Amino acid sequence: MTASQGRIEADEAQGVPAHPRHCIDPTDLTGLILAGGRGLRMGGADKGLQPWHDQALALHVLRQLQPQVGALLINANRHLSLYRAWGAPVVSDDADLVFAGPLAGMLAGLESSSTAYLLSVPCDAPRLPGDLARRLGHGLLAQGARMAMPRVGGRLQPVFCLMEAGLRDDLRAFLQAGERKVALWAARHRLAVVEFDDPLAFENFNTPDDLQRQDHRLSP
Repeated sequence: MTASQGRIEADEAQGVPAHPRHCIDPTDLTGLILAGGRGLRMGGADKGLQPWHDQALALHVLRQLQPQVGALLINANRHLSLYRAWGAPVVSDDADLVFAGPLAGMLAGLESSSTAYLLSVPCDAPRLPGDLARRLGHGLLAQGARMAMPRVGGRLQPVFCLMEAGLRDDLRAFLQAGERKVALWAARHRLAVVEFDDPLAFENFNTPDDLQRQDHRLSP
């Protein structure tokens, strides 16, 4: 195993130990915030820019993800200057794939990153786990997988996806064949599923009502 593939540390019994046996160095990992959707359930608004606790949703996500990775990208197809103002490079879907779903954003990220791995997260999940990258990286390397996704409460969270950069060409071919579902693409490859306990960490905001909820559990 090379340094870019991970380093060897002590193992423990609970799946993802405090000092994982296999882990991906953050410098080998690019984080990608997926903010390129149409926001149809948000009334067509740019979801990543919607305010929550006086700050854009995607900016909450950026601040959660940044300490976990070596580089950051934002996938967006409109309001590009607003996203660029946050200091991370902005990448858009290919012209023939604009608004084609999260896989189009993942492809844009893979084609723009220079690291061995890419971790995609949606722009509307402001409470994503602070150890997401570490735990997914452990699962991927420990299971000899090419992709890793979290599962919470028995439900897979496919848009939170850690993937090898080498999957770039395969993803492009999948999209060019007209396919759009993340789970179907993942089924083509060895996938590590990593269990998480906190469903709130993956809860997202799809509608204006979601943003207006005064649920104390969702405070930052």
